[in-house]
Amino acid sequence: MLFVHELHEVRGREEDAFEDALRAQWMPALARDGDARLLYCAKHAHGSGASYRMVTITALRDAAAWGRLVSRIDGGDLRDASVALDALRHDVHAKLLVPLPWSPLREVDLEAVPVEPGLAHELSLFMEDTVWPHEGELETYVARAGDHYLAEMRRNAEREGTLLTILAGFRTAFGTGTRREIVLWQKLTEPRGLRPLLTSEVPARYKEPGTWMHDALALRDRWESRLLRTVSWSPWY
Repeated sequence: MLFVHELHEVRGREEDAFEDALRAQWMPALARDGDARLLYCAKHAHGSGASYRMVTITALRDAAAWGRLVSRIDGGDLRDASVALDALRHDVHAKLLVPLPWSPLREVDLEAVPVEPGLAHELSLFMEDTVWPHEGELETYVARAGDHYLAEMRRNAEREGTLLTILAGFRTAFGTGTRREIVLWQKLTEPRGLRPLLTSEVPARYKEPGTWMHDALALRDRWESRLLRTVSWSPWY
């Protein structure tokens, strides 16, 4: 299974039009190939970073499906829809992702993913972390993130609840972006817990030796977090 992550830099005045084009044109057109589905569509929450950014994640059955998608956009049935989106955005940054060995999300039943534009549901918040491990530490980071970070989050959830639930972990595919890049896709399961995270220091107990926040510094000290809010019609939310 492959996943295409796109960060859209939308023209401010065209925000609603861009969302409508994704929903009514792009999503159903993409699904004409049974091996491609739009999974998530989310907006970068205002006040938490760059303005008018949207993130989409598309699932592809395999590399052959990715090849067909490229051909469909370059000169096939998705060309006009892609051109229409380009007219409403400044730019788009895409990367091809593969699931980590421990990722909760590794396979998708594509036929079960909604493709009709009439969906309406509650909005959800996600925290997307992009991590750049130190040189030579990529494979060690991948392994320990599963053995330590994922396990620690699950233990915390069992004991006291958790702010975040890890739904997926990815790495960039060979030849399609920065090689040492990890993307964590996490749902805010307790949004009220976001306030203390932003307004107070991290408690000392979370930075002691043996915790992920402490031990992971041997493997990385650079990451970027985005606070994303799904749109009401996002197939997955």
